[in-house]
Amino acid sequence: MAEVFKATVTADPEFSVAIKRILPQYSQHRELVTMLIREASLTVGLSHPNIVPILDFGAVDETYFIAMEYIHGKDLKSMMIRLKTRKNEFPIPLAVHTMAQVLRGLDYAHHKCDNFGQPLQLVHRDISPQNVMIAFSGPIKILDFGIAKATARDQVTQAGVLKGKFSYMSPEQAMGDPVDPRTDIFSAGVVLWEMLTLEHCFEGETDVELLQNVRAARIRNPSRVNKKVPAELSRILLKALEKKPRKRYATAGEFSDALENYQKERFGVITEADTSAFVRNL
Repeated sequence: MAEVFKATVTADPEFSVAIKRILPQYSQHRELVTMLIREASLTVGLSHPNIVPILDFGAVDETYFIAMEYIHGKDLKSMMIRLKTRKNEFPIPLAVHTMAQVLRGLDYAHHKCDNFGQPLQLVHRDISPQNVMIAFSGPIKILDFGIAKATARDQVTQAGVLKGKFSYMSPEQAMGDPVDPRTDIFSAGVVLWEMLTLEHCFEGETDVELLQNVRAARIRNPSRVNKKVPAELSRILLKALEKKPRKRYATAGEFSDALENYQKERFGVITEADTSAFVRNL
């Protein structure tokens, strides 16, 4: 539905950007245009080391585009596929560090306020391996707020309409119920579960079966899937994957704190140099 280009800025040929543009055949599709405009309007004000910044937004010949920082690196999905193909594992310390950084970006977005100081209550709603980038230089960033929702605004999704990737939805999102930041916490938990096991957290032969499994939220203990995952880490992770939102971490920051504290006590400090070396070698 959209295509992405790498481009250089005329005034600074050394500076690259990524331009997302709606495909011409979809430029008259109101919902897609609305999603692109919403992505730009919601993220243009976000400024955080773990979120890909929006640099420009507009339309040329009635074709809408978003220009964002170009990340020279790889997304988590392609990295996990490469690891599985090579029969390798995602190093546990790096998996924990990566998700802690993602959660820092989410916590910032969840607490973002408008120009009047009112909380926007942003919910990404599409946290998945495809939307997490690790730069070759080490930084970890979230991208694609295309279906993000500001729950404090009059942007209510039509009842029964599901948006996001089924495999990474929270149970309440899969039910089509109202969502809040805790839905992103669940999705982040699913991504970390898959990083630690390199298996699918939820599966189904059809979309209907997959959705049923997501709604049931019966999560296998990652320590049983991968015996190298410590029990304490599984305990921290499974709290994020509770079926009922009230039983999860109250905020993404709380989940991130739990992971960072565990990481430092068990593995020590992980730096961008460590992340850079891993993604470059892979």
